[in-house]
Amino acid sequence: MAPTPAGNRRTRVHVVSDVHGNARDLARAGDGADALICLGDLVLFLDYADHSRGIFPDLFGVENADRLVELRTARRFTEARELGARLWAGVGADRASVIEAAVRKQYAELFAAFPTPTYATYGNVDMPPLWREYAGPGTTVLDGERVEIGGRVFGFVGGGLRTPMRTPYEISDEEYAAKIEAVGEVDVLCTHIPPEVPELVYDTVARRFERGSRALLAAIRRTRPRYALFGHVHQPLVRRMRIGATECVNVGHFAGSGRPWALEW
Repeated sequence: MAPTPAGNRRTRVHVVSDVHGNARDLARAGDGADALICLGDLVLFLDYADHSRGIFPDLFGVENADRLVELRTARRFTEARELGARLWAGVGADRASVIEAAVRKQYAELFAAFPTPTYATYGNVDMPPLWREYAGPGTTVLDGERVEIGGRVFGFVGGGLRTPMRTPYEISDEEYAAKIEAVGEVDVLCTHIPPEVPELVYDTVARRFERGSRALLAAIRRTRPRYALFGHVHQPLVRRMRIGATECVNVGHFAGSGRPWALEW
């Protein structure tokens, strides 16, 4: 990590999202930057590119992971939930406890990889109550809040909107909109999910539209931040587009690329 910005020296920030268990590259993501920003989804429940990786295949095997991905990709969500229910019934243990133990193991490694300083918000697959235990003094967790970095104001809104996937940190449209409103006018608006624009929410590999936020889109048009940064959609139709005065950027699927997106001023 570079030293704290001083005087007229340029500031460089690295941004990652959708880390999904990639602790090795996360440990290097802040190299050469004044700060690291993480836009969530630290947990790896199931890797859609490699079905052998994640909490689900660790518990139930690759064959069941293959089937689950097949059903979800075909949008057969009821059958996917039924498959999950049958598998969990055979575990013979409390599902929440088993998942929490697996998430804790991943969080211990991932939070230890964060450089100082890191500014982070939650993704839809994260478990926010656990973050307080693992975030060290060099990591600032923000959700519906603002922080100044190098003379610019950054706003953070975490989580995702409710979907048939039922991931851990999905909230109502109203709660999400309230957090957007609380952030107000900023130079850089950092969220886990994108604004509700078809080109930004369509995943070309999963072949489906993910949920974006209309409240976020409205805020971008109204408050005109310099940048709107987000992740969530791993293989978007468009990674970057301008909405009015705002450059909207999907900072990438860090689990797959291992490379942060850089912002310098």
